[in-house]
Amino acid sequence: MEPRRVTRPVGLFVGLCTLDVIQLVDHVPASDEKLTAREQTVAAGGPATNAAVTFAHLGGTATLLTAIGSHPLAPAVTADLDRAGVTVSDLAPHSADPPAVSSIMVTAAGGQRAVVSTNAAAHRLAPPGGLDAQVAACDIVQLDGHHMALATATARAARAAGRRTVLDAGSWKPGTVRLLPHIDVAVCSADFHPPGSDRSPDGTLRFLRGQGVAWAAVTRGGQPLVWAGPDGGGTIEVPAVPVADTLGAGDVLHGALTHHLAGQRQLTEEQFVRALRAAALVASESCTSFGTRSWMRRPGSP
Repeated sequence: MEPRRVTRPVGLFVGLCTLDVIQLVDHVPASDEKLTAREQTVAAGGPATNAAVTFAHLGGTATLLTAIGSHPLAPAVTADLDRAGVTVSDLAPHSADPPAVSSIMVTAAGGQRAVVSTNAAAHRLAPPGGLDAQVAACDIVQLDGHHMALATATARAARAAGRRTVLDAGSWKPGTVRLLPHIDVAVCSADFHPPGSDRSPDGTLRFLRGQGVAWAAVTRGGQPLVWAGPDGGGTIEVPAVPVADTLGAGDVLHGALTHHLAGQRQLTEEQFVRALRAAALVASESCTSFGTRSWMRRPGSP
């Protein structure tokens, strides 16, 4: 694996982009209950999107390959990404359908969240012309498994160009098994359950190894990450922090991990563990304030 050496890493992020309406509440309302939120924030969201924003925040150059469209809600998405320094390559620029809207409630005590979204169901994206050149111009590619045909084509192009691929495996999706042979690094949530494997982190890691994924890890919220590489594995402690909001923490971890891996040539066990540990630190920091952007504005943030 021979990424180009640059002082400012270049990342290509492929996947879901949503408009997140995030409200801080005392509790999730019951049926027919009306509730006044303590706070509200609106931002672009989705796994690849939040990862791209994190990558840019850490000093990288991030391009997001996704679908947004021309609906009146779309400018709210593009304005937020522009402020974050993320370049958008919109593969559905003339779509009049609204972007996917995620309605999110975060409970004030403990920072747990409830999410409702259409995700990528409204769009079927074909690989764009010039995809090979776009991939070759970057140092690393991260995918979230949404827009699966596009993700698979991009991963294949990355493998052909010698660019490292990172998968944010939040859940098992149709087509995931065709994507995995083109993935170098996969970090999965505890909700990622491959068919036929047991539901333990070790079972997931064994499955990924069998699919040719050399480096992998499973996140479990505040519990230690479990990781595996070609010659071994282990666990990494997650920093303990006062939790205000867990929304997007996994996305932030992936963006930070991709940033740390972008400058690596041949990945070693020491480098992988160091990158995971650094990414976990950034993700934990993101949990200490409400919303997916406010942590970036705090003095001393990573």
